[in-house]
Amino acid sequence: MPLPIDVRNPRTGAIDHRIQPLDFDALSARVARLRNAQRHWVGIGLQGRIAAMLALCDAVDRHYQPILAALSADTGRHEWSVNEIEGLKGITRMRCATAEAALAAATGDSSDPTLRFQQQYVPYEVAGIISPWNYPLILAMIDAICALLAGTAVAIKPSEVTPRFIAPFLAAVAEVEPLRDVLDVFEGGGETGGWIIDLTDVTVFTGSVPTGRKVQERAAAQFKPVFLELGGSDPAVILPGADADTAAEIVVRGATENSGQLCCAVERVYAHESLLADFTDRVVARMQALKMNTDRIDDGELGPIIFARQADILRAQIDDAIARGARVLTGGKIVEHAGGLWCEPTVLADVTQDMAIMRDETFGPIVPIMAYRTEDEAVALANDTAFGLSATVIGDEARAVELGSRINAGGLWVNDFDTMGGVGARAEKNAFGQSGMGGSRYGYGGFLRFLRKKAIVVRKARSA
Repeated sequence: MPLPIDVRNPRTGAIDHRIQPLDFDALSARVARLRNAQRHWVGIGLQGRIAAMLALCDAVDRHYQPILAALSADTGRHEWSVNEIEGLKGITRMRCATAEAALAAATGDSSDPTLRFQQQYVPYEVAGIISPWNYPLILAMIDAICALLAGTAVAIKPSEVTPRFIAPFLAAVAEVEPLRDVLDVFEGGGETGGWIIDLTDVTVFTGSVPTGRKVQERAAAQFKPVFLELGGSDPAVILPGADADTAAEIVVRGATENSGQLCCAVERVYAHESLLADFTDRVVARMQALKMNTDRIDDGELGPIIFARQADILRAQIDDAIARGARVLTGGKIVEHAGGLWCEPTVLADVTQDMAIMRDETFGPIVPIMAYRTEDEAVALANDTAFGLSATVIGDEARAVELGSRINAGGLWVNDFDTMGGVGARAEKNAFGQSGMGGSRYGYGGFLRFLRKKAIVVRKARSA
């Protein structure tokens, strides 16, 4: 039996929760039950699966308060826990509305008049999903929704850092027949995640690059497909002529959403020299207006650092920047309050491209700002990274689209931040560089990840 895992409370620092991972035999038995139930799940047809997924939304509403309380304890923030639950229901309903079009099989004739074909989609029996700690519920389910609608059973292993939501969420799932037979969620750490890869047919991993590499290697050794949704160091480019206040609002929102603890956060800012001073002043003012929720979980825009080790990364990046000549315009410290850890909303000036804060993923509410002179220089700076998740360009629309098309990133937000949710029913994007691997999580591709394509080619009978 694996050892129990202690769980830290991000607001108090106290170890106030414990999980007990299953051993391999028990985990294997539960995954086998998922595999056996998958045949019936496919058999009820797409409309039956849609009905079950919509029923899950209703069940989540019935268990809303226990799920919200658990998510809030997991993450130390209230508003974004509400957003997660509402987001889960919204994404589920959107995917249900688009599933029929996404899963429609193609048929057609050939240049050879005696041949015709039919495209059949064959779902994988069981998908394994290994999800991170920054959005515990929604990132556990964002891929599971498509997999389930496609006809695949799902085994989820959330992060051991934020496992409290599992029990109340499974209580909601238990009310939905037959969904409860094809969706299971498992407590555990890295060992459990490895077993999930071994026991399932296709894996989706969301998390860090080093762990993603391990997941890829383990799956590849078994000839199993894997989809990796990894980190980023996303740039924002402010064009000459952009409205400085609008740009500051977008950048601050992009850098501080969920306290900067999201993969597509704005982490590097390149402002044209003509508006650098005005833009920087406005960013500082907006960052100084933000409040950390140290006293009350529902009072303040910035929650605590969810994973304590992340505080060490943020300290190291800030210290490295200062040592290399950066100036702290506001913030710059990790604050300890009643055992919890918060990162002050921070703005850094005089940064250079060789600093860790400009090269590595940050995952905190920090805005490093650097000037550029020409658009070619801005593109070169934005592309000077191992990542390629997304990018933001702010300014004249036509120029922003033209410049953004030269940035190596899968998503481009023009005059806003992270607008993928509004178009993700159809629009697709891939991660570039070390930000990920595999087909799109969004659009129709989100379904097709979990389907194998079979071509049925028929030779028409010859006339007598």
